[in-house]
Amino acid sequence: MAGANVKTFTAAGWNEEVLNSDKPVLVDFWAAWCSPCRMVAPIVDELADEYAGKIVVGKLNVDEHGPVASQYGVMSIPTLGVFKGGQMVDKVVGFRSKADLVKMLNNHV
Repeated sequence: MAGANVKTFTAAGWNEEVLNSDKPVLVDFWAAWCSPCRMVAPIVDELADEYAGKIVVGKLNVDEHGPVASQYGVMSIPTLGVFKGGQMVDKVVGFRSKADLVKMLNNHV
């Protein structure tokens, strides 16, 4: 279950919510069957709360929106990507600690 500040991204809203955002966007590319995705989910929820107002945080289910994930070269999940100005400017693949993700996000706020 996503935290209160975590958005659910879809292919339909991708351009508006991610590419045209006036704030950096952290996208968690995930799937329900992915164990590491479930491990990183609570960390993503915490980051959404801690960076509220500074960074938009959301999740994109790759099973439901595969073409979007493919467009950004997402081959393994979880992949966490930072988008700014309509481009993916940073990404990490696989489970990462909260400290690693904080370091990545702090480069973009």
